[in-house]
Amino acid sequence: MHELDLILTLTGGLAAALVLGYVTHRLGLSPIVGYLVAGIVVGPHTPGFVANQELAEQLAEVGVILLMFGVGLHFHFDELLAVRRVAVPGALVQSLVATVLGAVVAHAFGFGWTAGIVFGLAISVASTVVLVRVLTDQRELHTPVGHIAVGWLVVEDLFTVVVLVLMPPLFQKGGDAAPQIGLVLGVAALKIAALVAVTFLVGGRVIPWLLERVAATQSRELFTLTVLVVALGLVVGSAKLCGVSMALGAFLAGMVVGRSEFSLRAASDALPMRDAFAVLFFVSVGALFDPRQLIESPGLIAATLGVILVGKPIAAFALTAALRYPLKTALAVAVALAQIGEFSFLLARLGRQLDVLPPVAMHALVAGAIVSIPLNPLLFRLVDPVAAWLARRRRVATPDGAVESAPHEPRESREPRDPRHRAIVVGYGPIGQIVTRILRENDIEPTVVELNLETVRALRAAGIAAVYGDATHKDTLTAAGAATAGSLILGASQIRASGEVIRLARELNPEIDVLARATYVRELGGLLASGAATVVSGEGEVALAFAERILRDLGATPEQIDRERERVRADLLGRAPR
Repeated sequence: MHELDLILTLTGGLAAALVLGYVTHRLGLSPIVGYLVAGIVVGPHTPGFVANQELAEQLAEVGVILLMFGVGLHFHFDELLAVRRVAVPGALVQSLVATVLGAVVAHAFGFGWTAGIVFGLAISVASTVVLVRVLTDQRELHTPVGHIAVGWLVVEDLFTVVVLVLMPPLFQKGGDAAPQIGLVLGVAALKIAALVAVTFLVGGRVIPWLLERVAATQSRELFTLTVLVVALGLVVGSAKLCGVSMALGAFLAGMVVGRSEFSLRAASDALPMRDAFAVLFFVSVGALFDPRQLIESPGLIAATLGVILVGKPIAAFALTAALRYPLKTALAVAVALAQIGEFSFLLARLGRQLDVLPPVAMHALVAGAIVSIPLNPLLFRLVDPVAAWLARRRRVATPDGAVESAPHEPRESREPRDPRHRAIVVGYGPIGQIVTRILRENDIEPTVVELNLETVRALRAAGIAAVYGDATHKDTLTAAGAATAGSLILGASQIRASGEVIRLARELNPEIDVLARATYVRELGGLLASGAATVVSGEGEVALAFAERILRDLGATPEQIDRERERVRADLLGRAPR
């Protein structure tokens, strides 16, 4: 019966998430909203199918571990250092303001101050997933606004990891701080320091060594298992040996792998179950929401939304503007942070497990997420007109409608390279080598995507941009610069799922010119249908060479040979005759 409950919970939860995630995506909203609503649908507070909540929460724990591993994997200090002047004080001050506002709201509705602080901390954290999605859709991810907002979230995430680690020793006695609070924090700090030291000093050498040995086997399954074992091993070690949060173990494991050459491949190739378990996490959170709270606790939900949509943005705007950043930048950063997501629920779930937060707190947070996440992109679209209106009111507008840039705002050191002079070459076999050499000789900058680690290292040593990863994954093509490249050349003899590579490249860049190699003529139609502009087949080239030789021996003129060559290319090589 337990096995049947497991299958029903998985099937029902994922099916509801699929349907509602698709609906919200089609409506232009974040799928996270759909996943939360799916949890409400399969939860105990609505009629119809009810998922096993205990099993769903156990499965969601795996999702939490993989989410934290992913956060650590993408955590880069250089991104933080680039905008540290605004991101560090901004994130800390905004978190403090939001925490205080959240605590005051919670206390006003009958929470204790301890529960109020945890509630305020949960409100203070914005969703990295939602933020990146909004910035990408608005083409702001790689602008000063995007850099500041992402750096801001990096600080918030790091701060939240620290809070997650400290909450269990502080609140393990039913939510009251222990009398020996200094001793508790001191012991926790020593355990954390020991875990970090061992992870980076020992794991920083052992883990990359292990991944390199496994990668050399060319087995995707073994690589996947290795990354999962590394992540789960550090999680178990942190919980059992050091007695600290599993979240910290997963975060540290991600950071160690992220600092190695295998970060991209681990992110795109070795976590196939991450998204599914992350979905289950959001479904399990949504299942906690009781729609009746909209009637029974409308004041708490409205006040929570007020902090998320008004309090947090005002704090972020005031600090960014005080640091003399442009008006538009300050507005955009403030609006981008006016939402809550995955870390809010991690904090709230831990608060519930420690018996610190009352159930109504989770209801308010879920309602806040369901409202704030879909509103966020709509509010972001108002940034430009509002900034222009405010600039006119202040009479300091520049011709483009924004105030003068702050002297410390980062700027690009050079103009972006013409896309026609950038190409991606997938595979560095004989054809890839020849194509790369010709491109470089003609001032076209190639980026090679290759799964042979030694080849990637040799290319980088020679000054050629190279990405270690599988081109069938979107993250790999993104890292290679597909969004701004002029051409994509699939030159390897056996590229797995070439059609998928082409589809993903065109999704990132509809204007990219794709040249593909096929082993057999029968593959031409599929590659052309996927979006390749030109497809060359080994069989077709042999047929073309034979036809030219026969025509030449029969005394055909060069014009006749050219005409027949074009006809053969049209028939066999997937290229229209000229």
